Amino acid sequence: MPKKRILSGMRPTGKLHLGHYVGALENWVKLQDEYESFHLIADYHVLTTSLDTKDVYENSIDMLIDWLACGLDPLKSPMFRQSQIKQHTELNLIFSMLITVNRLERNPTIKDQARDLNIEQVFYGHLGYPVLQTADILLYKGNAVPVGEDQVPHVEISREIARRFNNQYGFVFPEPEALLTKFSRLSGLDGDAKMSKSLGNTILLSDDVETVKQRMKKAAIDPNKLKKDTPGNPDVCTVFSYHKKFNTENIVEIESDCRNGAIGCFDCKMKCSAKISSFLEPIIEKRKHYESRINEVKDILHDGESRGRNIAEQTMIEVREKMNLG
Repeated sequence: MPKKRILSGMRPTGKLHLGHYVGALENWVKLQDEYESFHLIADYHVLTTSLDTKDVYENSIDMLIDWLACGLDPLKSPMFRQSQIKQHTELNLIFSMLITVNRLERNPTIKDQARDLNIEQVFYGHLGYPVLQTADILLYKGNAVPVGEDQVPHVEISREIARRFNNQYGFVFPEPEALLTKFSRLSGLDGDAKMSKSLGNTILLSDDVETVKQRMKKAAIDPNKLKKDTPGNPDVCTVFSYHKKFNTENIVEIESDCRNGAIGCFDCKMKCSAKISSFLEPIIEKRKHYESRINEVKDILHDGESRGRNIAEQTMIEVREKMNLG
């Protein structure tokens, strides 16, 4: 029995951070053995929030290197740029005829993104973001999409569009299921939002030991723990949430010491920093490998685009035949 397919993607904004790993990459690496996986560098999606494309290619390469360094296997999981497979835009055009503006305006994710990025006017392409995302998924007949809870409304739109196409023209597309990521969000160092480079509250996957220390010094803590020996509340401490992910073997001791006032916040931060750097060490080593072999990275990208293009064209042959456009 053939494996089911998944399609996952990210917008290329450059080097990735711990939030990307926890929210997506860790899960992608695990799923590539269970599913036939396709990974999209969503460079057209960049245009939904910024028209500046001068760094998109460089950012794509940086992001691809992080994917490889974290363990995505190009032999198992083709990785490719959306812009290099023209069928994405062709299917997007067809799908845009199958959904109303009112339905897209009810999508809460667009509203949240516009608010977070201080976007005053939502452009047509931004409103239609879930339609292009649907084309990305269904072009490869994705059966499932690994997402955080905030992306579930997009997957539901994909299901609706697949259903509408199949009912109108005949069956081509599966209705994709959302695969919820278990640990879907890592709060930023400020504790007030998810990790985001635009907010300056990140630890990059490429940060060295000293950089991680300096960043961790700024991490939000329990505001009521004013002195080293003051009992703290780890439930409201950003640093403790990082311990839960990267220092699981010592989490009981850390929690107890915090509540009893046996550890100060600086020492707690440095313990967490050391654990994060230990986790990042093999990723950074792999990153150096690929940075010194940039032609190998480009070959991986071009091979992934060739493999993705072959599948995309076969899907569009089916679509055109069903629509009598062949």
